[in-house]
Amino acid sequence: MSKDYTVPAKTRIGHVHLKVSDLQLSLAFYCDLLGFELITTYGDQAAFISAGGYHHHIGLNTWHSKGAGPAPQNTAGLYHTAILYPTRKDLAFIFNRITHANYPFTGASDHGVSEALYLNDPDRNGVELYWDRPKQLWPTKPDGSIDMYSRPLNLEGLLQELKA
Repeated sequence: MSKDYTVPAKTRIGHVHLKVSDLQLSLAFYCDLLGFELITTYGDQAAFISAGGYHHHIGLNTWHSKGAGPAPQNTAGLYHTAILYPTRKDLAFIFNRITHANYPFTGASDHGVSEALYLNDPDRNGVELYWDRPKQLWPTKPDGSIDMYSRPLNLEGLLQELKA
């Protein structure tokens, strides 16, 4: 294999497809709580959801997992699905929505390049909700590389976005 190939800069990850144990419970999380739109279903075994009418950003299915427990935590597999919000105010809105629904968060971090909220879906699949700071504000190391870190997210500061 030649190492002179790099993925084109405009390449995007189009969707994630998750095995879930209960389709309706997953739809309640992704659609009712997070606000994704149901695009279509395949009977009672699969559903495709999106933001803004795209054919699907997330696929959910019970083809091999109906009624199963969550995947073991200490094995290879999906760490989390990251959902990118366009603005900090959008992240503040979803933080406020989830907080008022009393749904538990597993973390909240300032990564320098982004601010992120973490939670688990009903099958304990990790979900990251985040927004990226403008690239010109990304912190850099003395050698010019990006300085990503994990610091506590100022949640009160995030909520101030809703008053702006």
